[in-house]
Amino acid sequence: MDAITPNPLLGVGLHAVGAIFAASCYTPQKKVKGWSWQTYWITQASFCWFLLPIIGAYLTIPDLLAVLHEAPTSAMRNSFLLGMAYGVGGTAFGIAIRYIGFSLTYAIAVGLSSVLGTLIPPLVHGTLGDTLHKTGASWVIAGIVVGTLGIAAAGWAGRMKENDLTAQNSRGEFNLTKGLLISLLAGVLSAVYGFALDAGAPIADVAEAHGAGVFKGNVTYIFANTGAFVTTAFYCLYLHVRHKTIGELVELPAGTEKGRLPVNFLMAAITGLFWYGQFFFYNLGHVRMGPKFDFTSWAIHMTMLVMFSNLLGVILREWKQCRRLTHATIGLALVVLVVAVLLLTYGNYLGDLAAKASG
Repeated sequence: MDAITPNPLLGVGLHAVGAIFAASCYTPQKKVKGWSWQTYWITQASFCWFLLPIIGAYLTIPDLLAVLHEAPTSAMRNSFLLGMAYGVGGTAFGIAIRYIGFSLTYAIAVGLSSVLGTLIPPLVHGTLGDTLHKTGASWVIAGIVVGTLGIAAAGWAGRMKENDLTAQNSRGEFNLTKGLLISLLAGVLSAVYGFALDAGAPIADVAEAHGAGVFKGNVTYIFANTGAFVTTAFYCLYLHVRHKTIGELVELPAGTEKGRLPVNFLMAAITGLFWYGQFFFYNLGHVRMGPKFDFTSWAIHMTMLVMFSNLLGVILREWKQCRRLTHATIGLALVVLVVAVLLLTYGNYLGDLAAKASG
């Protein structure tokens, strides 16, 4: 089996596709009617964290059963357990959106996840010091710093948005205190997903030996994502029992439009497909980043996710009632995020050139 040829530019492009899927995965929720949050969430989670990871691995991993038989038990267990922690973060993520909208949730939760998920894995492995002395490392670090500033600017724009909406008596469910606390929890636990994938790397190595090629990472999702599904399902079922809403899966409450149930299932399925799409393209991008700065995949993916989510927020007119200064602030944040992506890309490009020159 030929080794995968590093191509950071292609890798960044594939990360962009994954980020677009991630940024838009919650938009179908606006079309759901007659379902409680827990009904919608457990349905979409069934697709993105259970069904699609298994189907994706079955379609892309040769000799899947043999791979699972040969893979280290410890890697499967650790990836699954870390995935369970990520599931808590993912659920908190969905709750935070109700209180502070798409843009600010992504800014806070994804921003924190970006920094922690990028720097802690190489620090734990003891490789961070050596990595920072490689060609292009200064550009990569600059990209991470600028990306963090861009995310902070997006968060500040969200704070200004809250003030604008309060002044116009159009807050809806907007609640910065609740949203901020839940977003912080989501950010910390979402960063654990990178550890879940790292723990599952030995499984991916076995898949590569069986000819999986660039799709080798898909086998890891069987464990990391199903772990997330377990914690999500547990919480949603608890809410169903508490609020007696489990019946919504087969019959909508009185007064809801007839024929909405199939539409709700379709919207949940699309949400799950988009969410899984980010995982699928994240793996395709990650394997092409090369060994020098492959740890930057998380920062690149997360930075672009915040960028695209804020663009989506503008398209969905989340900011339509805000002042011009607020519009200018979110516009500045988007520019800074674009610069961060360019810095990270250039740093990876220089690292790839140096690797080819020395190899």
